[in-house]
Amino acid sequence: MEDNIVRTERLLMRRAEVRDLGAIHAILSHPEAMRYWSTPPHISLHQSREWLKAMMASPETLSDDFVVEFEGRVIGKAGFWRLPEIGYILHPDIWGRGLAFECLSALVERAFRRFDCDRLLADVDPRNTASLRLLEKLRFVETRREKATLLVGEEWCDSVFLERKRGAACRL
Repeated sequence: MEDNIVRTERLLMRRAEVRDLGAIHAILSHPEAMRYWSTPPHISLHQSREWLKAMMASPETLSDDFVVEFEGRVIGKAGFWRLPEIGYILHPDIWGRGLAFECLSALVERAFRRFDCDRLLADVDPRNTASLRLLEKLRFVETRREKATLLVGEEWCDSVFLERKRGAACRL
């Protein structure tokens, strides 16, 4: 069980559970949180329930994904939804406190220790400058850019692809 829990100074990352639905829906239905996500904001609780079920059903050989808790409250999800690609989303109420860096630092180090991979990947909308800065701080480097890689609702979005190689130290 302890292998399914990651703790940092302020955060608890654990496997998703059915009881997380309300908090997850509050994030996935929030327009600001979902601005650069791969889908439009969730309109129904059913959408979020299906998303949560898929997260919970992902086999550990393909996925290492966690619900993130801060001060006893679910504030997001982070991890490797499909190894070696990192993904994360946090509720806007907690942005700007360094929690994303704290969370992802621990999960990146865990991925290199636990899985046989020499690099981790990320795909970010180029307009998401906060996420690009965060990944740069985590020593991800840009490898390429592509236009119109993802249709989100009725909007084509571009991608910045990044990678982090094993052994690259984070910048504080």
